[in-house]
Amino acid sequence: MQNQFTSREVVALTGITPRQLQWWDERRIVVPSRQGHRRLYSMEELAEVAVICELRRRGFSLQRVRKVIRFLQQEFGKRLAETVTGASDYHLLTDGTNLYLETSTRQIVDILKNARQPMLTICLSDAIRRVRADVRAGMKRNVSVVRGAVSSLNKASRVS
Repeated sequence: MQNQFTSREVVALTGITPRQLQWWDERRIVVPSRQGHRRLYSMEELAEVAVICELRRRGFSLQRVRKVIRFLQQEFGKRLAETVTGASDYHLLTDGTNLYLETSTRQIVDILKNARQPMLTICLSDAIRRVRADVRAGMKRNVSVVRGAVSSLNKASRVS
């Protein structure tokens, strides 16, 4: 799998705008590596952007997003994409004040039953799986395009 993604690829895979991506880098929300003036994002950073985009679509402010990212890093001592790998589904639940990260359906039901106000739940694992599937699909398309170009070149060289 590809190790690094350009800003253009991150925009295409997540739906974020180039300006938002640049702003997040400037605010140190997701900080890519650099190659000259180009920003290069790892798979982990791409996954974080995808999850943050999902949180933003659900109405989370950037301040709230930062709190979620800090909570996850403190809770697990790892980056978001490293935390959410594996077979378990990680669900983030919030009532606007408290944050819960659960893998157990039973715990999720208990939290929802005892909630005093509406809860928002997001499956972090789904967001990361989606972006990884998009990356794999994009890579397969690129391989097909390259194979098609090579085939065309081979045919052209036989003709001449």
